[in-house]
Amino acid sequence: MVIDMDEAQVRTLEQVRQVLRGTEALQFRRPEDDAGRYAWIESVLQRFAYRQRSRAERGTVLAYVRRLSGYRRAQVTRLVSRWVAGQPLVKQYRAPAHAFARRYTAADVVLLAEVDRAMDTLSGPATVRVLQRQRDVFGDARFERLGAISVAHLYNLRASAGYRAQRVTTTKTRPTRAVTIGTRRAPAPAGRPGFIRIDSVHQGDQDGTKGLYHINAVDCVTQWQVVATVQTIAEAHLLPVIEQMLAQFPFEILGFHADNGSEYINHRVAKLLGKLRIEFTRSRPRRSNDNGLVETKNGAVVRKVFGYTHIAQRHAAEFNTFCREHLNPFLNFHRPCLFATEIDDPHKPGRIKRVYRPHDVMTPLEKLARLPNAAQSLRPDTTLAELHELAGARSDVAAAQELAKARQALFKRATTHAA
Repeated sequence: MVIDMDEAQVRTLEQVRQVLRGTEALQFRRPEDDAGRYAWIESVLQRFAYRQRSRAERGTVLAYVRRLSGYRRAQVTRLVSRWVAGQPLVKQYRAPAHAFARRYTAADVVLLAEVDRAMDTLSGPATVRVLQRQRDVFGDARFERLGAISVAHLYNLRASAGYRAQRVTTTKTRPTRAVTIGTRRAPAPAGRPGFIRIDSVHQGDQDGTKGLYHINAVDCVTQWQVVATVQTIAEAHLLPVIEQMLAQFPFEILGFHADNGSEYINHRVAKLLGKLRIEFTRSRPRRSNDNGLVETKNGAVVRKVFGYTHIAQRHAAEFNTFCREHLNPFLNFHRPCLFATEIDDPHKPGRIKRVYRPHDVMTPLEKLARLPNAAQSLRPDTTLAELHELAGARSDVAAAQELAKARQALFKRATTHAA
């Protein structure tokens, strides 16, 4: 509800307090220009005998003036202080009598834009030299003023609206063709092994030189993990390694999921997967969990084993052999992983809650063996008995010690070669 009333009717402090406490929107007829508001403020101070009021009553009047004038507290305080001191409430601002003269005209700005267009926008010092030469060497009278411009003011002219109107053009973003390689969705293994997620881990730069890359692939259901190392993620190096990695899984590969990096989203990888009849999916925008499993393994396994320091690309073959002969067997036969059990959330009906119980901790091989129809998922030349025999050849601790020894020797050779 809006009430339109004459503010002059408010003549007592109690009425002022009612206005300040009011919950209804009030519209007062008052001048909109500063001179009129100053006169209104002066009339309010005289009406309520501001000089004779107590401190609390003055605060009420000041709050009233702020509410109705729309001015900020500091400005109202200044105006009231001037009135109390006997000074008239008038605007004290005056336009400068002698404004700064404009040295460079609109024609100069247009001329500068013409020079920049012709010279393809050189740096400031180079452009200043061009303007000087146009004036002094070639005698062009149009450059009389621009020939003496400083580098700093040249950039001021380039930032002006007149220059931007001459030189700056905006265009809409052009739509790109949709990439049809891979399907944007999360893997749907439905409890079947063979749906892997893959990602790349870069081993640092040094003095502008790229390090080698680790390729990390993890099965969605069993967490069976295969790590490989390549010199670069170019197709010539990456494609053979991907094919070798797929062959290291003991079960048939049914799905291949990657993020949207160009090392995977290309026609060569799509052709390889199509030849093997492997479903190709890729992560969706703003869905970080699509490739979350392999991202966690990047930190928990790859970075923990290889660290973050630079490793030269020439050592890729040695590191790849280490992964195939030592790291991958340890990860799948001896390193336990956490597997979630899905239950109904008692606090949120209709939602699924994942819990991690002690008996859910097992190695990828143990998880594979517990799957229904696990034997049917294996490759024709692989059996569970053979996998268990490989796993039982050494204890978990002995395998870990052997891995640490092989890793130490590997890094020692790499450091020696680097020196």
